Amino acid sequence: MADSPLRALVADDEEPALAELVYLLSKDPRIGPIKTASNGADALRILQGADLDVVFCDIKMPGLDGIDLARVLSNFKKPPQVVFVTAYDEHAVDAFELRATDYVMKPVRAERLAEAVRRVVNAGAPVTATPQDDSDDETIPVELAGVTRFVQRSTVRYVEAQGDYARLHTGQNSHLVRIPLSTLEERWRDAGFTRIHRSTLVALAHVDEMRVDGGRCAVRVGDDWLPVSRRHTRELRDLLVRSTSLRG
Repeated sequence: MADSPLRALVADDEEPALAELVYLLSKDPRIGPIKTASNGADALRILQGADLDVVFCDIKMPGLDGIDLARVLSNFKKPPQVVFVTAYDEHAVDAFELRATDYVMKPVRAERLAEAVRRVVNAGAPVTATPQDDSDDETIPVELAGVTRFVQRSTVRYVEAQGDYARLHTGQNSHLVRIPLSTLEERWRDAGFTRIHRSTLVALAHVDEMRVDGGRCAVRVGDDWLPVSRRHTRELRDLLVRSTSLRG
C-alpha cells in the first residue's frame, strides 16, 4: 500500500456513473481526495493545475474522449496512471498501447474496482508521482468469444508473429492480440524478452534448455521446442548466461 492515499480524478459525462464511481472509491482507504470532471477537456484542465496520482475515466465522452485524454497525459513530465472505466470493450487494445494501468467494464463492481486500485498501488508510480517503469508487469487485454480478459505479461512464455497480430503463449493457453511482434519486441526488451527468430520472441525467464544439434539451435520452453535462427544464436546464448548469473 502507498505511504499516503492516492490523489484521484474521476471523469465521466454521465452524472449517475460519475457519482457511483466516486462513492465506491471514497470507501477505499487507499484513495484520498477525489476530484471530478464531466468531460475530457475539464479533466485536462484539472490535471494541468494539480499533481494527481491516478485518473479513472470513461472513454466515450463528448469532445476530448478518454483515449485522447490518455494520449495527452502520456506527454506529461509526470503523468498520472490511467484506469479506463467503460461499457465498451473494443478499446482494450488502444488502452494497452497507451499503457493504461487497468480497464474496468461497466457496470462497475466494488470488488473489481478494488482490484484496479490494487494494481495502481502495486505499479509504484503514485508513491513518487513518476511514470510507471517499463520493467513493471503489464496487463494485456485479450478478446475471446466477445469477452475481454486480461493476461499478465509475466505469464507469457513466448510470442509468435501471425501477420499484423501476435499470439501470446502462456502455459497451456494462447491468445491472439492485434499488436505486431516488432512492437512487443521493442516494448518488452527490458522485461527480459528477446527475439530468437524473425517470427518468435521468448521470455528468457521461461527458457528451460538450449540445444545445438547439427548447427541448428533450439530452446525448450515448457513442452515446446522453439527454433533459434543462426543470427540470433550467439546473442541468445550470451543473454541466457548473463540471466543465469544474475539469478544465481
